[in-house]
Amino acid sequence: MNITLKRIGMLSLLAMALPAQAHKLWLLPSHTSVSEPQWVTVDASISNEIFGVERAYPLDNLEVTGPDGKAATVENRLEGHRRSVFDVKLNKPGSYRIAVARPGYLLMYQVDGERKRARGMDADKLLAQLPDNASDVTLSEVHNRLETVVTLGAPTAIRPTGKGMELEMLTHPNDLYAGETAQWRLLVDGEPASDVEMELVPGGTRYRDSQDNWIVTSDDKGMLSITWPQAGRYYLEAASSDDKVSNKKADQRRLQYLGTVEVLPM
Repeated sequence: MNITLKRIGMLSLLAMALPAQAHKLWLLPSHTSVSEPQWVTVDASISNEIFGVERAYPLDNLEVTGPDGKAATVENRLEGHRRSVFDVKLNKPGSYRIAVARPGYLLMYQVDGERKRARGMDADKLLAQLPDNASDVTLSEVHNRLETVVTLGAPTAIRPTGKGMELEMLTHPNDLYAGETAQWRLLVDGEPASDVEMELVPGGTRYRDSQDNWIVTSDDKGMLSITWPQAGRYYLEAASSDDKVSNKKADQRRLQYLGTVEVLPM
């Protein structure tokens, strides 16, 4: 990336910057499995405490896909101060994928020895506002995918999109039980992603002295084996980077998968 481009676009980015890395991005449905047609409410937030609302997550790129592969009915979208919320109508038997696939850019640089960062949707605008005295500038193309799945009746297959980082859910996410092991394959652009770490954190961190998180790593075929220690809701996160950028002004591509599942008691 040449020096001139590196000196473009930072002030508006700072206003759009997300909180520090300790914060998590998540979707949380009111129900993950129901037996009769009904509405399900979903929260979207950015927080340090798992599933504790702190800052609303934008719903611009929200996609809810029904069992028939068509867009499901979504109503009552609201972006509040601490969370975004929306309702999904479950009226056809099967599984619904609820996802926010949010592309963007992360600009990192130093000013007088202090590390700065900013995020935005437009690389040119970010670069255009970069201070003249900025150094160590890097522009990353970022692809975040937040996802959860809810089911009406019997679960149906959730097929990968082939875009960015995602899971091939060999064990259905609405068929998880404490003490059992789920088998998932981690994919990047539809291909197995090996040697990638996934962090898992049980909900309820407000009431614990520790995160109780653990790490699993994908094998050479992208497979993840996850044994659930107890019933409850879990947050999961995996990330990797490569040089397969779609914008030549970017130095690298950062990929992130963020999911929420519910594990039932045996």
